[in-house]
Amino acid sequence: MTHLARIERDALCATFADVGPQAPTLCSPWSAADLAAHLVLRERRPDLAPGIWLPALAARTERGMREYAAKPWPELVDLVRSGPPVWSPARVPSVDDTVNFVELFVHHEDVLRGDETPGPRRELSTRETAAVWKALTRSARLMFRRSPVGVVLETPQGQRLQARATDGDAVVLRGAPAELLLAAYGRRRVAELEEVGDHAAVQALWAAPTGLG
Repeated sequence: MTHLARIERDALCATFADVGPQAPTLCSPWSAADLAAHLVLRERRPDLAPGIWLPALAARTERGMREYAAKPWPELVDLVRSGPPVWSPARVPSVDDTVNFVELFVHHEDVLRGDETPGPRRELSTRETAAVWKALTRSARLMFRRSPVGVVLETPQGQRLQARATDGDAVVLRGAPAELLLAAYGRRRVAELEEVGDHAAVQALWAAPTGLG
């Protein structure tokens, strides 16, 4: 059975081929070419990748990204499609799933929803949906850690996850796992969600940053 990161990588590359290098993404001002360059650099240039997270090293990382983004579009997409290099532990499918599935999934949605219109653009398989929910169970508490109010995630199928526990008000976010994941990763503006809770609590939730940053 093809592992999930490979499925998502192939789907993302098909979208890249459809939209072209100048397509907008949710990672504005990045274009699709910039986003593809980010993914390639993250996997292939461990000497430059720390600049993704460390401001002191960001200038070198940005130069490396520009070099990749300037490559012919089919060549750059092929670099994304080929996946981790032979020396990377992520060549092992289980490691690839752990390290790359969510990264690829979220960035695929960044391209698909680059026009900033909320809501799904594709239908996920049962297996993919389960993997997204599993990823949420591992990461939701980290992603919502700065919320001043409690946060509960619910799916239409009745799955429920306490993402943030507090003594005060709580907000329930209801939606498909993919929509909840996007909200957790700071893409609430394009996520199709129902927000249940006191108006002030909902405002407080979204006034606080979500995600890893």
